[in-house]
Amino acid sequence: MLLGKGVRLERIFNRNTGRTIIVPMDHGVTVGPIYGLVDFKGTVNRVADGGANAVLMHKGLPRCTHRGYGKDVGLIVHLSASTTLSPRPNYKRLVGSVEDAIRLGADAVSVHVNLGDDNEGQMLDDLGMIASSASSWGMPVLAMVYARGEKVKDEYDTEIVRHCARVGQELGADVIKVNYTGSIESFATVVEACCVPVVIAGGAKLDSTRDLIKMVHDSIQAGGAGLSIGRNVFQHATPDTLVEALHGVVHLDWDVDQAIELMESAQNG
Repeated sequence: MLLGKGVRLERIFNRNTGRTIIVPMDHGVTVGPIYGLVDFKGTVNRVADGGANAVLMHKGLPRCTHRGYGKDVGLIVHLSASTTLSPRPNYKRLVGSVEDAIRLGADAVSVHVNLGDDNEGQMLDDLGMIASSASSWGMPVLAMVYARGEKVKDEYDTEIVRHCARVGQELGADVIKVNYTGSIESFATVVEACCVPVVIAGGAKLDSTRDLIKMVHDSIQAGGAGLSIGRNVFQHATPDTLVEALHGVVHLDWDVDQAIELMESAQNG
């Protein structure tokens, strides 16, 4: 591995555990300024205070969030976009470059691919070209790979998620983000098929904090490298405390009850 890439990965992964807590905040392009992303700097501060390893955002937002104080937190610049107003919302187009991310001081870039979409080929080409460009600069690439199209009956199906993860790896990504498949046993087969770290997405917003923590806990037990979860974190009533609890699960090998105890203790004051 190139030295530069290794140095940058250490800014978004805990060097002792080899795991990470990433909080994506790229939703403003997709769905607009939703709750949790209006006071953007405040949200970054809260997840950083809780112990997040990195935040992920589009290239126009670092100027709104650069703090000059507080805990360090890694920066991942997202290079793909689409909106829910589009007739083809699953078609992610490149809206930035590796060079943009370098100028912003980023520690990694990310690209989103939806397998099964009519425009899958273009998204695969984009991921492959970004991976090549990033490699020449020593810039890590996170690939968000999901299966969303007419032929996809269940995007959480284990074999489909394994396929998604493998696509990201084979096209040169250094970190793969995929859906959690629902059990330790099934997700372990996703992880074992990749030679690079695999992190889980959050999916739809969950009603239960325990369910979220258990999903993260079980993914770690399966060999996962952590999480890249957005709305279930930044829209939580106390995102800083939730990230602190997730830090315990991801980096300190806490069980679910230990994490919930921290949440309840903070709530009770």
